[in-house]
Amino acid sequence: MKKLERHEDAVYYAIMEAKKAIAQRPAPGDYADYYEKYISLVPGSDILSALEAQRLQTIQLFAARSERDGNFRYAPDKWSVKEVLGHVCDTERIFAYRALRIARGDQTPMEGFEQDDYVRNAPFAQNRLADLAEEFHFVRSATIDLFRGLAPDAWQRRGVANKNEVSARALAFIIAGHELHHRRILEERYFPFIPRA
Repeated sequence: MKKLERHEDAVYYAIMEAKKAIAQRPAPGDYADYYEKYISLVPGSDILSALEAQRLQTIQLFAARSERDGNFRYAPDKWSVKEVLGHVCDTERIFAYRALRIARGDQTPMEGFEQDDYVRNAPFAQNRLADLAEEFHFVRSATIDLFRGLAPDAWQRRGVANKNEVSARALAFIIAGHELHHRRILEERYFPFIPRA
């Protein structure tokens, strides 16, 4: 019986240590200064809960939008609503891939990407807005599963992406902050100005 109790205690403390390792904000040295604008948008330190809450909030935001809304641009040289959402999906995939490689100890430097080229070469305009919202749902679900499955020490691992050192933990916060940044732009610069039929 005592052996079982010691085992249960060890499991309990291991779980508590894992939760403590996950529930920390990245330190400024964990990412390039450029990403502070995203990380600062993410409240608290429970990144898994933040990613899940965002998934639900973003799906709700797009549930009330028509297909016509998806083609709206607030200025001729700006992305459409569909392009913004597609960009969020593409960027999340790239950042999650970086986090996976870093968490697994891959020290191979990763190149950057040109977001405007990605949007220009994507078929977002031909996609239905509802399909892009569903795609975001699946991308975010995969991101959450990735981070939920990381070992405590993996969160602290660092690698080089786009010529800058970054930790797996920082990438989780960058993903959340990037999505929040673009959702706020949609809420402030797009949706209030879409003409109603």
